[in-house]
Amino acid sequence: MRNAGLGSWPERRLRISPERDAIWFEGTTTSHRTFAQRVRRTAGALAGLGVVAGDRVAWVSGNHPSALETLYACGQLGAIWVPVNARLTAPEAEYVLDHSGASVVVHGRDHGTVADALRDRLPGVRTWVAAEAPTAGGADSLPYEDLLAAADPELRDEPVGLDDPCLVMYTSGTTGRPKGAVLTHGNMTWACMSQVLGFDFAPQERTLAMAPLFHIGGLNGTVNPTLLRGGCAVVVRRFDAAEILEVVEQQRVNSFFAVPTMLDALSRDPGFRTRDLSSLRTIGAAGAPLPLSTLRTWLDRGVTVQQAYGMTESAPAGTALDSADAERKIGSAGKPQFFTDVRVVRPDGTEVEPGEIGEVVLQGPNIMAGYWREPERTAEVVVDGWYHSGDAATVDEEGYLYIRDRYKDMIISGGENVYPAEVESALRELPMVQEAAVIGVPDPRWGEVGLAVVVLAPGVPEDAEALLTALRARLAGFKMPRHVDFVQELPKTATGKIRKPDLRARYAPTEENA
Repeated sequence: MRNAGLGSWPERRLRISPERDAIWFEGTTTSHRTFAQRVRRTAGALAGLGVVAGDRVAWVSGNHPSALETLYACGQLGAIWVPVNARLTAPEAEYVLDHSGASVVVHGRDHGTVADALRDRLPGVRTWVAAEAPTAGGADSLPYEDLLAAADPELRDEPVGLDDPCLVMYTSGTTGRPKGAVLTHGNMTWACMSQVLGFDFAPQERTLAMAPLFHIGGLNGTVNPTLLRGGCAVVVRRFDAAEILEVVEQQRVNSFFAVPTMLDALSRDPGFRTRDLSSLRTIGAAGAPLPLSTLRTWLDRGVTVQQAYGMTESAPAGTALDSADAERKIGSAGKPQFFTDVRVVRPDGTEVEPGEIGEVVLQGPNIMAGYWREPERTAEVVVDGWYHSGDAATVDEEGYLYIRDRYKDMIISGGENVYPAEVESALRELPMVQEAAVIGVPDPRWGEVGLAVVVLAPGVPEDAEALLTALRARLAGFKMPRHVDFVQELPKTATGKIRKPDLRARYAPTEENA
């Protein structure tokens, strides 16, 4: 084949294991043979809409097989896939679609009204396609299945190289405008290979596509590696703890990617103790520092949690904790994955000593080509081939990485550096606490002190002094938050990350975040 990118994967799998399961979605199982045929038809349908190499095709939806079909179809055409966060408002989605220059948009059943709102505002979008019949609006969008039925099923084997752009994935935009990370076919391939090696994916792997497929962890954490290996992606439309646990049991799921808030929600569901989870071999957890209490909860249930560290810009391979070390090195994000180099450095670029805090920098064939149409922002973070993450971390004497926090989240109180993630982990150890976020707020004496914003466990009364008393047994005095506020829920991104800028805007407004 002339195509060396992701577009060739369904064809290569077709000739090796055509009858194995490739996709399961809402009771329907699709073999690798049928998946390859549907990708061909999707490529034919897009070509019929005028899509050529270099064009951007956007996809905005909850999890649905059309995400994977359009991704791989774009790869067959040399086009560039643009996944859009399904929870964006119409103005936010407009920015991403306009900035990326998308010419075709495939939307889900819940985004017909968004399509209608933006149809006249984005003249560059030639065609809107509904992956499913919209629940509201979207009457002028072309039906996806009709396009596939009418499409030429012949393979389009465009010459696509590993250095060619595969997709533009926009960061969650927790600060400022989201940036579009350009991930090449090589970035995606090498990251997948690192995942396959680091998480021991088997040929018969059944992985759960639970995290959003517009998120790099949801897409390339376990789903693409499983399809590469010849396994099955068990796709669920949305995150619902009870439904997820039922699917894990019934579909005999072996693995999935999740952020800590998802793991917590699953462990709080009554089904966590009663469902048969014996098929579940490993969970790749990333996206935020993982509280020790969460790790122990799953280990007690007999499930290994391999904490990992990565980001959109690394597709997302960075580090991973080997399953053999899950208990011995609990709390660590592990060691660099096979094809990625990771260092922790001081401001002058020299490597830190064990236990010394520095910034994580990464290098490898999985590091993004840059930010779409933003060379200045690219130059700020990619220096001499190393991506500067902005994350603070330490390494131990054996070289295991421990993520402490984002540098920008660090609190400097009375000259002492306090890392909120450490305080949050200690809070989560308390049975009375369900969720917690810690931010810095101005203080006339100390310059800055910690504020803990806490969601209590059900039935626990609000008692700040009792909470702080329990916490003092776990933290040094200078790390203790000085203030506590109780809330019903914390603001989160679509991928489950707590939106600390929203908390700062509420509790410590400045001209920048007001």
